Amino acid sequence: MTDWITTPIEPRLLRGALDVERTAHGVLPHRLPGWARRQFPDGYLAMVEAQPSGVRLAFRTRATAVELDVLATKTAYQGGPTRPDGVYDLVVDGRPAGRASVAGGNLQTVDMASWSAVTRPGPPGTARFAGLAAGLKDVEIWLPHTEITELIALRTDAPVEDAPDLGRKVWLHHGSSISHGSNADSPTTTWPALAAARGGVELTNLGLGGNALLDPFVARAMRDTPADLISVKIGINLVNTDLMRPRAFAPAVHGFLDTIREGHPGTPLLVVSPVLCPIQEDTPGPIVPDFDGRQLSFRALGDPSDRSRLTLNVIRDELARITAQRAAEDPNLHYLDGRSLYGEADFAELPLPDQLHPDPAGHRRIGERFAEIVFGAGGPFAVAGG
Repeated sequence: MTDWITTPIEPRLLRGALDVERTAHGVLPHRLPGWARRQFPDGYLAMVEAQPSGVRLAFRTRATAVELDVLATKTAYQGGPTRPDGVYDLVVDGRPAGRASVAGGNLQTVDMASWSAVTRPGPPGTARFAGLAAGLKDVEIWLPHTEITELIALRTDAPVEDAPDLGRKVWLHHGSSISHGSNADSPTTTWPALAAARGGVELTNLGLGGNALLDPFVARAMRDTPADLISVKIGINLVNTDLMRPRAFAPAVHGFLDTIREGHPGTPLLVVSPVLCPIQEDTPGPIVPDFDGRQLSFRALGDPSDRSRLTLNVIRDELARITAQRAAEDPNLHYLDGRSLYGEADFAELPLPDQLHPDPAGHRRIGERFAEIVFGAGGPFAVAGG
């Protein structure tokens, strides 16, 4: 019989969360602070910011067995295919060491036409990891990137202490559902997690599915979050939602960057334009889901001849212009065309299964490219490896 030790789950054990909410069951990590959550009425954003992409428990222990009690809130899309249970990735001393899933939990069903949701309650469960090597080690448990996860209890068969500060730089990233990890296999195989591992940095991921919309409260959250390196991947959601016209786009980008710079005046700041997405390169939004009973996909409804609306190519041109203009007075501001991460040749080899999001191999391609271009020698974040 295992002699378990229960360790209270305190914010100091969590990385990648900007806020931790006390709940009736335990604690709930958030990727936007409480004040920001009070500034938006959108239920879908409330769901995705609470999905803990990039959030992990981190501690040092001699334990050979670890259990984590959780209450998950899983997401289903009305009319869409059944989604598998989320994955908990175990990382020991920086290397993958196991995976687990937890059955049960709440089920939130989203109507993609209105983005409204209905939640059916369910029971908590336990993620279990056994057979860890003996000896002192640094352990991380990466939480499922697409499941809201209330943390109830952490049990180990040896005492837990705080993880040491390894002196790594903190990379703060904001983007859309691709940055959030849509279609990735697990939380450590989203493209930002893969790039962070290769770059040797600590990730704080503000990839918010469907919600990279230049919201002022996101810019203020980034302004107030400690970071050594910052990137913002802008564009695809503005086209997807047909939210903004060209007249509003450039001032909104300037305002977003101005706000970040209020808190990080000299931090390396990288603006990344959208990766290739053929259905929206020259066709405005909005997009709508299309489910044929087997495969979910998306299509754009806009008129390609309508020059009054944003497309991905229009956004890339504007972002290149804006960053070049600002870089004349801000030498730590950089621009990256997203097609250098995933472009036409990549689409031919690794097509987007739903016409919008990369598959797991696509995430790996984007993560490897980002690490090479951005964290590699001569890249805007090359200093991170020093």
